[in-house]
Amino acid sequence: MIDPEDLAAFQAEVADIKPLPPVNRVQLNKPKPAVPPRPSVSEKKSVERKKPRQEALPAHWNIPAEAKPPATHDPVQAEFRAAMTGVQPLPPPNLVEHGKRPPPPRPLQHLADEQAALHESLHGFIGLQDRLEGGDEPHYLRTGLAQNVLRDLRRGRWVIQDEIDLHGLNRDQARHLLAGFLAECLHHGKRCVRVVHGKGLGSPQKTSILRQLVRGWLAQRQEVLAYCQAKPPDGGEGALIVLLRNQK
Repeated sequence: MIDPEDLAAFQAEVADIKPLPPVNRVQLNKPKPAVPPRPSVSEKKSVERKKPRQEALPAHWNIPAEAKPPATHDPVQAEFRAAMTGVQPLPPPNLVEHGKRPPPPRPLQHLADEQAALHESLHGFIGLQDRLEGGDEPHYLRTGLAQNVLRDLRRGRWVIQDEIDLHGLNRDQARHLLAGFLAECLHHGKRCVRVVHGKGLGSPQKTSILRQLVRGWLAQRQEVLAYCQAKPPDGGEGALIVLLRNQK
């Protein structure tokens, strides 16, 4: 129960107070904004002349905004993306960037030794060790092949299918002509050929330089399996019988 004296005191205090309108807000009449007068044509031109020219924006201002991350139904991912909004990546670390690793050193002495060995094999004379197995006749057998391959070649069990004569040619001409001849024979499937290099009877000191070069060239060719000196009817010391590998 409310005390009558307290109620009378409260009513006396709020006797002059008016209640708020039903909308529970005060209605204020806003003044209409004044419409500025339109400038004339001459005033527009003068304003445009006085207006400073806008410079082009810096290039980094034109970078398009990053695309918004795709929407996800995972609440954890959504909360994480919301928490990371506005986060900028860290600046690059203040570390020294070393240059590219230099290439490995070239073994110049090893390359020089290989070139010297190749030159000696091409232009050197045929030594005594090369003549031990078959007497004085020159021969060659690729490493890994059976000895009967060379024996059959010496006994004439292979039919000579083609030949080339290198008489009267210098060193460069003979090398290029021999390489083309071997490639053509390999292309046509010819296995046994004769290479005529001459006996060198017309050369100084009766020594055939071309004969020594041809032996070295043939030993360096991948398509050559073996060679031996031709029989007297086929040229003797002035020719070689060469066995080529199969085309396949």
